[in-house]
Amino acid sequence: MPIENKRGIFGKLSSKVSKFHSSSTQIPSAEDKEGFLKAQRLAYQCVTEVEKEMKEGWTELQTTKRMNEFLRDHGVKTFLHRPFAWFGEHARFDGYKRFTQFHPGKKQLVSSESFILDVSPVVDGYIGDIGYSSSLEYNTVLVEGMEYLLELRKKIPGYFASDLTNSEIWWKIDKDAKENGFDNVHALYPFAVLGHRVYKVNLPNTSFPLLPISFASWFSLQGSIEFLSHKVLPELLTPDHEGDKIGLWAIEPHFGRGKTGFKFEEILVVEKDKTYWLDENVPHVQKYTKVSI
Repeated sequence: MPIENKRGIFGKLSSKVSKFHSSSTQIPSAEDKEGFLKAQRLAYQCVTEVEKEMKEGWTELQTTKRMNEFLRDHGVKTFLHRPFAWFGEHARFDGYKRFTQFHPGKKQLVSSESFILDVSPVVDGYIGDIGYSSSLEYNTVLVEGMEYLLELRKKIPGYFASDLTNSEIWWKIDKDAKENGFDNVHALYPFAVLGHRVYKVNLPNTSFPLLPISFASWFSLQGSIEFLSHKVLPELLTPDHEGDKIGLWAIEPHFGRGKTGFKFEEILVVEKDKTYWLDENVPHVQKYTKVSI
Protein backbone atom coordinates (compact mmCIF):
# COMPACT_ATOMS: atom_id res chain seq x y z
CA MET A 1 0.00 0.00 0.00
CA PRO A 2 1.43 3.45 -0.87
CA ILE A 3 2.82 5.34 2.11
CA GLU A 4 0.42 8.25 1.51
CA ASN A 5 -2.53 5.86 2.02
CA LYS A 6 -1.14 4.39 5.25
CA ARG A 7 -0.55 7.59 7.21
CA GLY A 8 -4.16 8.42 8.10
CA ILE A 9 -4.68 9.77 11.61
CA PHE A 10 -0.98 9.34 12.43
CA GLY A 11 -0.02 11.74 9.64
CA LYS A 12 -2.31 14.46 10.96
CA LEU A 13 -1.06 13.89 14.50
CA SER A 14 2.57 13.96 13.38
CA SER A 15 2.08 17.23 11.53
CA LYS A 16 0.67 18.92 14.64
CA VAL A 17 2.92 17.39 17.28
CA SER A 18 6.10 17.94 15.25
CA LYS A 19 5.61 21.69 15.70
CA PHE A 20 6.06 21.34 19.47
CA HIS A 21 9.34 22.60 20.88
CA SER A 22 12.02 19.97 21.40
CA SER A 23 15.02 20.42 23.67
CA SER A 24 17.09 19.08 20.75
CA THR A 25 16.22 22.13 18.64
CA GLN A 26 19.41 24.04 19.28
CA ILE A 27 22.69 24.87 17.61
CA PRO A 28 25.32 22.44 18.90
CA SER A 29 28.42 23.72 20.64
CA ALA A 30 31.91 22.98 19.33
CA GLU A 31 32.35 20.54 22.23
CA ASP A 32 29.15 18.71 21.31
CA LYS A 33 30.13 18.45 17.66
CA GLU A 34 33.44 16.91 18.68
CA GLY A 35 31.57 14.44 20.90
CA PHE A 36 29.22 13.38 18.11
CA LEU A 37 32.12 13.14 15.67
CA LYS A 38 33.97 10.78 18.02
CA ALA A 39 30.87 8.59 18.41
CA GLN A 40 30.14 8.55 14.67
CA ARG A 41 33.72 7.63 13.78
CA LEU A 42 33.72 4.74 16.26
CA ALA A 43 30.48 3.49 14.71
CA TYR A 44 32.00 3.59 11.23
CA GLN A 45 35.14 1.92 12.53
CA CYS A 46 32.96 -0.86 13.89
CA VAL A 47 31.17 -1.64 10.62
CA THR A 48 34.24 -1.33 8.40
CA GLU A 49 36.38 -3.52 10.66
CA VAL A 50 33.65 -6.16 10.93
CA GLU A 51 33.20 -6.00 7.14
CA LYS A 52 36.81 -7.18 6.77
CA GLU A 53 35.98 -10.32 8.76
CA MET A 54 32.72 -11.18 7.00
CA LYS A 55 32.59 -14.21 4.72
CA GLU A 56 29.96 -15.89 2.60
CA GLY A 57 27.73 -17.95 4.85
CA TRP A 58 27.86 -15.57 7.81
CA THR A 59 24.42 -14.98 9.29
CA GLU A 60 22.86 -11.65 10.19
CA LEU A 61 22.85 -12.72 13.85
CA GLN A 62 26.52 -13.69 13.71
CA THR A 63 27.35 -10.30 12.24
CA THR A 64 25.41 -8.27 14.81
CA LYS A 65 26.99 -10.31 17.60
CA ARG A 66 30.43 -9.44 16.24
CA MET A 67 29.51 -5.73 16.03
CA ASN A 68 28.32 -5.88 19.64
CA GLU A 69 31.62 -7.45 20.66
CA PHE A 70 33.61 -4.78 18.81
CA LEU A 71 31.73 -1.95 20.50
CA ARG A 72 32.00 -3.53 23.94
CA ASP A 73 35.74 -4.01 23.41
CA HIS A 74 35.94 -0.27 22.70
CA GLY A 75 34.16 0.67 25.92
CA VAL A 76 30.59 1.11 24.65
CA LYS A 77 27.89 0.09 27.12
CA THR A 78 24.86 2.04 25.89
CA PHE A 79 23.27 2.51 22.47
CA LEU A 80 20.22 3.98 20.83
CA HIS A 81 19.11 0.80 19.07
CA ARG A 82 20.32 -2.75 18.62
CA PRO A 83 22.89 -3.39 15.89
CA PHE A 84 21.27 -4.41 12.61
CA ALA A 85 22.52 -6.47 9.69
CA TRP A 86 20.36 -6.97 6.59
CA PHE A 87 21.51 -9.32 3.83
CA GLY A 88 20.26 -9.66 0.26
CA GLU A 89 16.54 -9.02 -0.13
CA HIS A 90 16.34 -8.28 3.60
CA ALA A 91 18.23 -5.06 2.78
CA ARG A 92 15.08 -3.81 1.07
CA PHE A 93 12.47 -5.26 3.49
CA ASP A 94 10.48 -7.11 0.84
CA GLY A 95 7.40 -8.73 2.34
CA TYR A 96 7.97 -7.34 5.83
CA LYS A 97 4.69 -6.75 7.66
CA ARG A 98 5.71 -6.72 11.35
CA PHE A 99 8.40 -4.62 13.00
CA THR A 100 9.95 -7.74 14.53
CA GLN A 101 10.75 -9.00 11.01
CA PHE A 102 13.38 -6.26 10.73
CA HIS A 103 15.49 -7.94 13.40
CA PRO A 104 18.64 -9.85 12.40
CA GLY A 105 18.03 -13.51 11.76
CA LYS A 106 19.56 -16.69 10.36
CA LYS A 107 19.76 -15.44 6.77
CA GLN A 108 23.18 -16.20 5.32
CA LEU A 109 25.40 -13.82 3.40
CA VAL A 110 25.85 -14.40 -0.34
CA SER A 111 29.00 -12.82 -1.79
CA SER A 112 27.26 -11.19 -4.75
CA GLU A 113 24.43 -9.66 -2.71
CA SER A 114 24.37 -6.32 -0.92
CA PHE A 115 24.28 -6.00 2.85
CA ILE A 116 23.60 -3.15 5.26
CA LEU A 117 25.17 -2.71 8.71
CA ASP A 118 23.62 -0.20 11.13
CA VAL A 119 24.88 0.61 14.63
CA SER A 120 24.29 3.40 17.17
CA PRO A 121 26.84 3.43 20.01
CA VAL A 122 26.63 6.09 22.71
CA VAL A 123 30.09 7.45 23.52
CA ASP A 124 30.43 9.79 26.51
CA GLY A 125 26.71 10.51 26.15
CA TYR A 126 26.85 11.23 22.40
CA ILE A 127 24.87 9.14 19.89
CA GLY A 128 26.72 7.89 16.80
CA ASP A 129 23.97 6.36 14.66
CA ILE A 130 25.23 5.24 11.22
CA GLY A 131 24.31 2.98 8.31
CA TYR A 132 26.72 1.43 5.82
CA SER A 133 26.13 -0.55 2.62
CA SER A 134 28.52 -2.94 0.90
CA SER A 135 28.96 -6.38 -0.70
CA LEU A 136 31.72 -8.99 -0.68
CA GLU A 137 31.87 -9.06 -4.47
CA TYR A 138 31.25 -6.25 -6.94
CA ASN A 139 27.53 -5.59 -7.25
CA THR A 140 26.58 -3.29 -10.14
CA VAL A 141 23.15 -2.34 -8.79
CA LEU A 142 24.61 -1.53 -5.37
CA VAL A 143 27.31 0.69 -6.86
CA GLU A 144 24.80 2.52 -9.08
CA GLY A 145 22.50 2.98 -6.10
CA MET A 146 25.26 4.33 -3.89
CA GLU A 147 26.43 6.68 -6.61
CA TYR A 148 22.87 8.04 -6.73
CA LEU A 149 22.88 8.35 -2.93
CA LEU A 150 26.12 10.31 -3.01
CA GLU A 151 24.56 12.77 -5.46
CA LEU A 152 21.60 13.07 -3.09
CA ARG A 153 24.04 13.57 -0.21
CA LYS A 154 25.40 16.67 -1.98
CA LYS A 155 21.88 18.11 -2.29
CA ILE A 156 20.53 17.42 1.21
CA PRO A 157 22.33 20.29 3.03
CA GLY A 158 20.83 22.71 0.50
CA TYR A 159 17.35 21.30 1.11
CA PHE A 160 17.69 21.90 4.85
CA ALA A 161 19.12 25.38 4.31
CA SER A 162 16.17 26.30 2.06
CA ASP A 163 12.60 27.27 2.91
CA LEU A 164 11.44 23.69 2.43
CA THR A 165 9.77 22.12 5.45
CA ASN A 166 10.93 18.75 6.71
CA SER A 167 7.81 17.22 5.19
CA GLU A 168 8.56 18.80 1.81
CA ILE A 169 12.14 17.50 1.99
CA TRP A 170 10.83 13.98 2.66
CA TRP A 171 8.48 14.09 -0.34
CA LYS A 172 11.04 15.74 -2.63
CA ILE A 173 13.54 12.94 -1.95
CA ASP A 174 10.80 10.33 -2.40
CA LYS A 175 9.71 11.78 -5.75
CA ASP A 176 13.22 12.17 -7.13
CA ALA A 177 14.21 8.63 -6.18
CA LYS A 178 11.17 7.13 -7.86
CA GLU A 179 11.73 9.21 -10.99
CA ASN A 180 15.23 7.75 -11.12
CA GLY A 181 13.97 4.18 -10.86
CA PHE A 182 14.56 3.52 -7.16
CA ASP A 183 12.13 2.22 -4.53
CA ASN A 184 11.76 4.16 -1.29
CA VAL A 185 12.66 1.66 1.43
CA HIS A 186 12.78 4.12 4.34
CA ALA A 187 9.03 4.54 3.76
CA LEU A 188 8.75 1.06 5.34
CA TYR A 189 10.57 2.06 8.56
CA PRO A 190 8.62 2.65 11.77
CA PHE A 191 6.92 6.05 11.17
CA ALA A 192 8.50 6.11 7.66
CA VAL A 193 11.43 8.13 8.99
CA LEU A 194 13.99 9.69 6.68
CA GLY A 195 16.00 10.55 9.77
CA HIS A 196 15.84 11.55 13.41
CA ARG A 197 17.46 14.00 15.75
CA VAL A 198 20.53 13.03 17.77
CA TYR A 199 21.44 14.63 21.07
CA LYS A 200 23.51 14.07 24.17
CA VAL A 201 21.87 11.56 26.48
CA ASN A 202 22.02 11.75 30.25
CA LEU A 203 21.73 8.16 31.39
CA PRO A 204 24.02 5.86 33.40
CA ASN A 205 26.73 4.23 31.31
CA THR A 206 25.18 0.82 31.95
CA SER A 207 23.87 -1.83 29.60
CA PHE A 208 20.07 -2.03 29.47
CA PRO A 209 17.86 -4.77 28.02
CA LEU A 210 16.10 -4.62 24.68
CA LEU A 211 12.36 -4.08 24.76
CA PRO A 212 10.50 -7.22 23.62
CA ILE A 213 7.51 -5.70 21.84
CA SER A 214 6.75 -4.46 18.33
CA PHE A 215 8.77 -1.52 16.96
CA ALA A 216 10.05 -0.77 20.48
CA SER A 217 12.19 -3.90 20.21
CA TRP A 218 14.35 -1.97 17.75
CA PHE A 219 15.53 0.16 20.65
CA SER A 220 17.38 -0.29 23.89
CA LEU A 221 15.49 0.72 27.02
CA GLN A 222 17.49 3.93 27.29
CA GLY A 223 16.85 4.68 23.61
CA SER A 224 13.10 4.37 24.09
CA ILE A 225 13.21 6.50 27.24
CA GLU A 226 15.13 9.20 25.41
CA PHE A 227 12.72 9.32 22.47
CA LEU A 228 9.70 9.40 24.76
CA SER A 229 11.23 12.15 26.91
CA HIS A 230 11.83 14.24 23.77
CA LYS A 231 8.17 13.88 22.69
CA VAL A 232 9.02 11.33 19.96
CA LEU A 233 7.40 12.97 16.94
CA PRO A 234 9.33 16.25 17.00
CA GLU A 235 12.46 14.08 16.89
CA LEU A 236 11.49 12.01 13.84
CA LEU A 237 11.74 13.27 10.25
CA THR A 238 8.50 11.76 8.98
CA PRO A 239 6.49 12.54 5.80
CA ASP A 240 4.40 14.93 7.91
CA HIS A 241 7.04 16.70 10.03
CA GLU A 242 6.49 20.47 10.03
CA GLY A 243 8.75 21.45 12.92
CA ASP A 244 12.02 23.35 13.23
CA LYS A 245 15.05 22.10 11.29
CA ILE A 246 17.73 23.53 13.60
CA GLY A 247 19.88 20.91 15.33
CA LEU A 248 21.62 17.63 14.60
CA TRP A 249 19.95 14.98 12.44
CA ALA A 250 20.94 11.41 11.63
CA ILE A 251 19.79 11.32 8.00
CA GLU A 252 19.23 7.85 6.52
CA PRO A 253 17.88 7.68 2.95
CA HIS A 254 17.32 4.02 2.09
CA PHE A 255 16.46 2.87 -1.43
CA GLY A 256 16.22 -0.31 -3.44
CA ARG A 257 16.26 -1.54 -7.00
CA GLY A 258 15.47 -5.08 -8.04
CA LYS A 259 16.50 -7.36 -5.17
CA THR A 260 19.16 -4.95 -3.89
CA GLY A 261 18.86 -2.48 -1.00
CA PHE A 262 21.26 0.28 0.03
CA LYS A 263 21.46 3.25 2.36
CA PHE A 264 23.75 5.57 4.24
CA GLU A 265 23.22 7.21 7.59
CA GLU A 266 25.27 10.03 9.07
CA ILE A 267 24.88 13.24 11.06
CA LEU A 268 23.80 16.48 9.40
CA VAL A 269 24.38 19.78 11.25
CA VAL A 270 21.67 22.38 10.70
CA GLU A 271 22.49 25.88 12.00
CA LYS A 272 20.78 29.20 11.34
CA ASP A 273 23.21 30.33 8.66
CA LYS A 274 24.73 27.08 7.37
CA THR A 275 24.06 23.38 6.98
CA TYR A 276 26.71 20.73 6.53
CA TRP A 277 27.62 17.10 7.17
CA LEU A 278 29.43 16.59 10.45
CA ASP A 279 32.22 14.73 8.66
CA GLU A 280 33.21 14.53 4.99
CA ASN A 281 35.70 11.73 5.66
CA VAL A 282 33.09 8.95 5.86
CA PRO A 283 33.47 5.42 4.42
CA HIS A 284 30.64 5.53 1.87
CA VAL A 285 32.03 8.70 0.30
CA GLN A 286 35.50 7.17 0.12
CA LYS A 287 34.21 3.85 -1.19
CA TYR A 288 31.69 4.86 -3.84
CA THR A 289 33.52 7.78 -5.41
CA LYS A 290 35.87 5.14 -6.76
CA VAL A 291 35.23 3.19 -9.94
CA SER A 292 34.84 -0.08 -8.07
CA ILE A 293 34.63 -1.44 -4.54
